[in-house]
Amino acid sequence: MQELSKKITGEMSISAPVLSEIQKKIKNVSDYKKKIESALEGRITEVFEIILGGAIYLDASDIHLEPKKEEAKIRVRIDGLLQDALLFDKKIYESLLSRIKLLSALKLNITDRPQDGRFSILMPKNEGQKKESPEFYSIEIRTSSLPAEYGETIVMRILNPKSLIDLEVLGLRTDLSDLFNKEIKQPNGMIIVTGPTGSGKTTTLYAFLKKIQTPEKKIITIEDPIEYHLKGISQTQVSPKKGYDFANGLRSIMRQDPDVVLVGEVRDLETATIALQAALTGHLVFTTLHTNDAAGTIARLQALGEKPVNIAPAINMAIAQRLIRKVCKKCVKMEKISTKHLDKLKKELGKLPKDIKAPKLDESLKVPKAVGCKECNNIGYKGRAGIFEALLIDDEMEKFILTSPSIAALREKAIEKGMVAMHQDGLLKVIEGITTIEEIERVMGEE
Repeated sequence: MQELSKKITGEMSISAPVLSEIQKKIKNVSDYKKKIESALEGRITEVFEIILGGAIYLDASDIHLEPKKEEAKIRVRIDGLLQDALLFDKKIYESLLSRIKLLSALKLNITDRPQDGRFSILMPKNEGQKKESPEFYSIEIRTSSLPAEYGETIVMRILNPKSLIDLEVLGLRTDLSDLFNKEIKQPNGMIIVTGPTGSGKTTTLYAFLKKIQTPEKKIITIEDPIEYHLKGISQTQVSPKKGYDFANGLRSIMRQDPDVVLVGEVRDLETATIALQAALTGHLVFTTLHTNDAAGTIARLQALGEKPVNIAPAINMAIAQRLIRKVCKKCVKMEKISTKHLDKLKKELGKLPKDIKAPKLDESLKVPKAVGCKECNNIGYKGRAGIFEALLIDDEMEKFILTSPSIAALREKAIEKGMVAMHQDGLLKVIEGITTIEEIERVMGEE
C-alpha cells in the first residue's frame, strides 16, 4: 500500500503520524476545525488526510466541500445533520479538488457537468499497530462532483464497514426483535424495508443477512452501489451504461439458484414483477422501497403497475424506519415531564396494543433533555438509533389487500391487528431515556 504523498491511486492510507495525531486530538467538530487550520500552511496531502481521517473518527457519514466567491467551506454530516467545520482559502480548495478528482478517477478537465467516482482508504483495526500487520480494513469513499456558481461542489460519502451491525444492536423492542427473527428465517416471501434516503434501510437489511448467513445458504445481492462488503455472499453492482440494471440483473441471479436475494431497491415495474415472482417461487427476497410508512408499501407497488393479486401473497412483512439522534450520555439531564408532553404521551401510548406493556405515565415521569458539552460538540446528542413499525401480512391482511384498500384503511387495519406505529416506538424510546420528545417531533413531525 502506497501513501498518497508517494502516489495517487484509487486507494490510499493515512500516514501513521497523522493518524496518531487525529486519534489523540480530534474528539469533536471544534477539534476537527483546529486540526485542519493548523495543517493549512503545510502540505496539501496532510490537509486531505486530516479532513478524511478526522471525519472518520467523528463518525461522519459525508464530507461536503462547497466553494464560495472568495473562500470555500467544509461541512460534515454527523448523526444525520450537517455541521459547519471550517472556512478556508479558495486556492487550497482548488488543490484539494484536483487531489480528490485524481484519486476518484474523475476527469480534471470536466467542470461543467456532474461526475461520480470512488476511492478507498486503508485503516488500521487497532491503534499503534505496525504497517505490515494484516489487521487493516478498507473504507470506501463515494465521490460526487456537481458544477455550482463558484466552482465544483464535492461530496464524499463515507461507507465505513464498522457501520455493519448485528440485528441485536438495532435497538429493537423485544416484540419486534422476536418478529424480525422469525420472519427472516422463512424459506420464501418478501421483506421490504421502507423509508427516505439515509434512514438506515441498507444497514437493517445487512443486519438481516448477517443473522441468517450460513454455509448452506446461497445469498446474492444486486445493489446500486454495493455499500458494504460481507464475506461469504455474492454481491453484484448494477451498471446501467452497460445495460446491466436491476431487472436483467435479477433475472440472471435467478439462474444462479440462490436461497436468499437482496435487491438494493425496487424502482420500476419490471424489477417489482421479477422480485415478487422470486418471492412466490421459493426464494426469500429482501429489498427497499421509498415510502413514508409501512402501509404505503402496497400503494407504492400498485403505483408502479403491480396488481394486488401478485403483491398480497408475495410479501411477508413491510418495515418502515427512521433514524433518531440519541442524547449524549455525558451531559444528558433528566427532567420531570411537562404537562403538555405528558398529555401527548398519554394520548399516543394509550393506543398501544394490549401485549405491549405500557409504561407508567404520571407527573413523576422524568424524560431526557439535551444539554450539550464538549463531547457532543455542544449539541446534546451523540449517536443514532432506529425507530420502526412493521406491517405483518398474514392471511387476514392478504385478503384485505386484495380489496385494494387506501393507505389510511390499511394502516388502520394494521394498528387494529397490533402494529405499533413509528411515532409510538419513538415515544417509548423517550421514556427509556434514549432520546427526547423534541427529537421525535423533528424526525416524525407532531402528531
